[in-house]
Amino acid sequence: MDPFQDFQASNSSPSTATLTPNFPASLSMSAVATNTNPSPAAAMVAFSPSSTSPSTLSRYENQKRRDWNTFGQYLRNHRPPLSLSRCSGAHVLEFLRYLDQFGKTKVHTPLCPFFGHPNPPAPCPCPLRQAWGSLDALIGRLRAAFEEHGGKPEANPFGARAVRLYLREVRDSQSKARGISYEKKKRKRPPQVPQPPPSTS
Repeated sequence: MDPFQDFQASNSSPSTATLTPNFPASLSMSAVATNTNPSPAAAMVAFSPSSTSPSTLSRYENQKRRDWNTFGQYLRNHRPPLSLSRCSGAHVLEFLRYLDQFGKTKVHTPLCPFFGHPNPPAPCPCPLRQAWGSLDALIGRLRAAFEEHGGKPEANPFGARAVRLYLREVRDSQSKARGISYEKKKRKRPPQVPQPPPSTS
C-alpha cells in the first residue's frame, strides 16, 4: 500500500482555499487545529485518519498533530498543489520562510543600534521573526510525524541537508542579532571526593 495514499486521497478534492498572507498558520497553530467551523482559508487537511482522541494524547503529540495538519494545509494551498510524496526540502524551506510573518521574536538588523544587545532599552523598527528554537522544535515534530505516517527516513524532506543548514544559519544570525548564545551548556560533573589512603597496620 502506498504510504501516502491517505494524504493523497484527502488532498485529491479541489481546494477552495487560496494561499494568502492572511492564511492563519503559525507555530502555535491552535486556530487551525481547534476551529470547529473553519472558513475556507482555515480548512484543515488531515493527512491520515486517527482514532485516538486528542484528550488522550500528550501535549507533544497534540502539538505534532496540529503541526502536521497545518503543513498539509500549506501543501494543499500551494500553487500548484503539492502531494506529500513530491514534497522536498525546498518546499519545507518555503514553508518556514512563510511562517516568519507570524513570528514574535525581534531580530535586530546590523544597522540597528541594538544589534547584539539581549535587552534593548527602547523599541526599534526591526522585523519580527520566528525564533530559532521554535523552528527547530517544529522541524523535529514534523520529521517524526512524516515517518509515523509511512514516510521513509531517507526520503524525509524535514531531514534534508538544506533544512539543517537553514536552521543553523537562523540560529547563528539570531544569536548575533539578539546577543544570545544558543550553545548547549555542558553539565558540570560533581566534584570527586578524594579517597582516603589505605590504612597500614
